[in-house]
Amino acid sequence: MRDAYTEQIDDLVALLTSMCTDVAIALDKATRALVQSDAVLAQEVVDEDAGIDLTWHEAEEKAFELLVLQAPLATDLRIVVAAIHTAADIQRMGALAEHIAEAVLRRRPEPVLPAEVAGFFGEMGRVGVELARKAVEVMESRDPVKAAQLEADDDAMDDLHEHMSRQLMDRNWPHGVEAAVDAVLLARFYERYADHAVAIARRIIYVVTGQMPGPLSL
Repeated sequence: MRDAYTEQIDDLVALLTSMCTDVAIALDKATRALVQSDAVLAQEVVDEDAGIDLTWHEAEEKAFELLVLQAPLATDLRIVVAAIHTAADIQRMGALAEHIAEAVLRRRPEPVLPAEVAGFFGEMGRVGVELARKAVEVMESRDPVKAAQLEADDDAMDDLHEHMSRQLMDRNWPHGVEAAVDAVLLARFYERYADHAVAIARRIIYVVTGQMPGPLSL
């Protein structure tokens, strides 16, 4: 009986890691679509988000079944509760990647971003994808040291976001209000994507130690 329950937990974690891999791929595609003004690639991201949502619902159903049918205790209970929240975090990461792709589709055939700032968004995308991939490693290993490192790695995204904000607030910004609004929203999408990856890492620390390292604002 215990072996079957452990297998169900492992299946749930595997579903979450697969979903997180999918949202890493989604952000990579969305970023390339943004930087290259590639509407075809952007549409792929939008179309594939439905599959991410289906996986989210499947993960939630599995988690609730474990709660109702198995009445888990202690660490197992923490895993299941964390899994429910983690599934929602990952789904939101997919939605944020979709929002980036939708911006490309709204502005086609014109580029969303001025060429001089596109590179910063390319770097934000690279950092976000790396955070999502590290979140997969953390979920698989349940290593609190790796989980804590993920939050430190998020500093790179914060630095990029702050740099972009300074550029947009510069009175000499030459690209008009519409481009500035687009850039502000897109930068926020990347920052929130990274925040959700950090939230996943914090929940792994909670699973292992029973203590949440600081409040979550998500």
